[in-house]
Amino acid sequence: MDWSQFKRATPQWYLDAKFGIFIHWGAYSVPAWAEPIGELGTIEGETWFAHNPYAEWYFNTIRIEGSPAWKHHQDVYGGAPYDDFLDNWKAERFDASSWAKLFRSVGAKYVIPVTKHHDGIALWDAPGTGTRNTVHRGPRRDLIGEIAEAVRAEGLRFGTYYSGGLDWSVTNLPPHSEFEATGGERPNDAAYSMYAFEHCADLIRRYQPDILWDDINWPDFSKQGGPEIPYSLAALFDLYYSKVPEGLVNDRWGVEHHDYITSEYQMNVEHEDRGLFENNRGIGYSFGYNRVETSEHYMSVEQSVSHLVDVVSRGGNFLLNVGPMANGELPPIQVEILSGIAAWMDVNAESIHGSQPVPELNSVGDKSEGETPWVRFTGFEDRLYVFLKSKQPIEFDLPSSLVRDDSARLLGGAEVAIERIGNKVRLDSVGSESKLPQVISFMRS
Repeated sequence: MDWSQFKRATPQWYLDAKFGIFIHWGAYSVPAWAEPIGELGTIEGETWFAHNPYAEWYFNTIRIEGSPAWKHHQDVYGGAPYDDFLDNWKAERFDASSWAKLFRSVGAKYVIPVTKHHDGIALWDAPGTGTRNTVHRGPRRDLIGEIAEAVRAEGLRFGTYYSGGLDWSVTNLPPHSEFEATGGERPNDAAYSMYAFEHCADLIRRYQPDILWDDINWPDFSKQGGPEIPYSLAALFDLYYSKVPEGLVNDRWGVEHHDYITSEYQMNVEHEDRGLFENNRGIGYSFGYNRVETSEHYMSVEQSVSHLVDVVSRGGNFLLNVGPMANGELPPIQVEILSGIAAWMDVNAESIHGSQPVPELNSVGDKSEGETPWVRFTGFEDRLYVFLKSKQPIEFDLPSSLVRDDSARLLGGAEVAIERIGNKVRLDSVGSESKLPQVISFMRS
């Protein structure tokens, strides 16, 4: 199969967006339980799966006999069937409009909710699901349709996450216990291939998602054959691009074609050097809401903003996940962090949206730990922005051939006095006691 037929220029809206919101919300939000052991990419597979910090993987983790999640499920729910959580999921306080307004205030330019996770429960009236979806059970609402309408009413782009590679509801396979999955550990037959195709085709026709975000591969059965072959992946891509000319697909389909590369927490960060990338992660260790997590497991406002700046300074987009509670409200700790990001973006968004990396200049400090001194750069044709965190006087590389020294100003503040030392600039003070990155704007030379 020649996948190059789908190659095209990246839509400008995505290049300019820089920041998006991921939403993991499902029946797993009812138990909302996982062990907060750490970030993906820092823990080996055997430990990870038996002690999975992803609450959205609850259906898998409770099937690993003897695991803490298995014991929790026996003790609290008496080993009840997982689908009981669908019936107990009411979403009684869900207001898509309030979510969308918050996401816009944070500076996000696109929103991607989960439409079907690995548990196989659809958040819209997906074809072939019978009553195992949120329209017929649980919330009894088309949650995806409501989110799509609200997001677009706020002027944001709308995408859809779909678990094409895993669906525990259509298989009777053992629980996953290792990262290296083979084709035999996920559904690959013709029936599931057609089932998944019809789901994504329905999402495309109903909601015209600006991003089609697949996860954990796609059924191997459908990867052969061109767009003329019914139910082939090529036919799905052909349908998608014909309906959404400015749409994008990610890199998790298990084929050569993608519009951008993804990394997750600290997993696959080496991919970020291979082209346009999007890093995604939760505010805490889990994507789905985990009632066990406390503030010690969450990124702070400083860490969240620093991570956004770091990703954008390297030419990527940051997809930050929220995990709503079963009733449809966002956990207060997540709202607090999002509000802190919003306050920073209210002053400094001009240095993020539409910006480009500045390869002539080198960052200082680890990617997102926020130790001082810490320096990052973004730029436009006529401007250059320097992001700084340091309580002490600081020097950094900034040749006079790149900027006008007399144009330096602190975003949201006054002009900045700098000292020129050859190709370096020295600042005695960044101008704030805040731990958040301070942004200095320069006009280009």
